[in-house]
Amino acid sequence: MAVTAQRRLVLLGATGSIGRSTLDIVEQAPDAFAVEAVAGGYDVAALAEVAIRSGARFAAIRDESRYGDLKAALAGSGVEAAAGAKSIVEAALRPADIVVGAISGAAGVEPTYAALAEGRTVALANKECLVCAGAPFMRTVAERNVTLLPLDSEHDALWQALGGADAKTVEKLIITASGGPFRTWTRAQIEAATREQALRHPNWSMGRKITIDSATMMNKGLELIEARHLFGVAPDKLDVLVHPQSIVHGLVAFADGSVTASLYVPDMRVPIAHCLAWPERLQTNARRLDLGEIATLTFERPDLGRFPALGVAMDAMRQGGGMPTVLNAANEIAVEAFLDGRIGFSDIARLVGQACEEALRANDAREPATVEEALAVDHIVRERSRTILASKPLSGMVTVQ
Repeated sequence: MAVTAQRRLVLLGATGSIGRSTLDIVEQAPDAFAVEAVAGGYDVAALAEVAIRSGARFAAIRDESRYGDLKAALAGSGVEAAAGAKSIVEAALRPADIVVGAISGAAGVEPTYAALAEGRTVALANKECLVCAGAPFMRTVAERNVTLLPLDSEHDALWQALGGADAKTVEKLIITASGGPFRTWTRAQIEAATREQALRHPNWSMGRKITIDSATMMNKGLELIEARHLFGVAPDKLDVLVHPQSIVHGLVAFADGSVTASLYVPDMRVPIAHCLAWPERLQTNARRLDLGEIATLTFERPDLGRFPALGVAMDAMRQGGGMPTVLNAANEIAVEAFLDGRIGFSDIARLVGQACEEALRANDAREPATVEEALAVDHIVRERSRTILASKPLSGMVTVQ
């Protein structure tokens, strides 16, 4: 089945793994999609290559100092170049049918929200948007009657498994986790894990930050918070199962005892194609699922003792208000510090836990009413997290409630 009318796309985060997979879908169906604009962070060569390859009209690089490099790389292509944070927002507001929001971290909040507020359909791959500013995002969705498509594999799976059912009939929404590279490691082994070990994900090829989030299992906590906003369910109706094969991506348990699930091979082109073509279906060359070949699917409960970051995130979800905003900001600083070699792997959860505790004491955990307020809290927590890093050693495992 093909998309009946061509759709124009904006790709925010065009040089990352989601951006590259989206471009692959576009190239498989050139009559179905056309790219209006692409945006990236700092990799000029990759952004210029994507812009030219996709036939985009506009390319924006977040790093303002790279404008000259981007302009030179695009010389003679007919692609307009721009640089700086405002240019990413400009890209998001270009005329398009769908904006793919795949900029990693809180940097994606402002441009993605700008597209949504302008009435654009957004295919959301950046989970931090709803973790950092879920309330204003979802309020804008309701007030503007705009479409927010869940592009993350777990949330797309829940969407498909729900099948349009009334949320009141849902008993539990369950997302799955691969368990990351340390699923079978002891607590002592995890404590001593290196950056190189943490970056070796067994199933997915992703950016460095999300790969570390997968290793700590913080990503599952962020995804639970995102699911709470997307599907409007209470925290006690959300759960995680570790599923190392990464075939079942989401399950919906209904009040009558039935359970539906969405299954596919671990390939982001599957949920991307679903979102871009929705409500139609697109023929792709993604590898087909053969359960006979796989033979066995296994599931287990997450161990919060070995993966305390997930417990910290679940606690932040239960507390609600602005605590998820605090959690996200502190986690970004902690992951950055780990990748830079300034803290150990287990210190990520410790730093995030301490930042959440200090935010409560400072009364910084009120729910942000606007995206601007959310970003202001984000800034405060980042500075406080840097102060924690500089002022004292992190010691003692965080408490998981």
